[in-house]
Amino acid sequence: MARGNDANAAKRARATRSAGLVPLVIGLASAAALTGAAYITVDSASCASPAQYIRHDSHVELVGGCVDGADLPATGTPKSGTVVHGNYNP
Repeated sequence: MARGNDANAAKRARATRSAGLVPLVIGLASAAALTGAAYITVDSASCASPAQYIRHDSHVELVGGCVDGADLPATGTPKSGTVVHGNYNP
């Protein structure tokens, strides 16, 4: 083999390593941008009274928060013959 072929192989190997670095840098940059966007979104969604969990006798209740109970869909009572889970309190 000629010496010129070995030098070309080294140049190609170096080019391959740098070509693999570009997608890595782009991936890390996009992940950082999405993380920043998520942080800004959560930070700007202010709530007057943040929710907190309060433990009562046998259950935990979520008190406060930004969602009004009137905004939630109404739930009906389970029909007879359906499975009622142990933590269901009508």
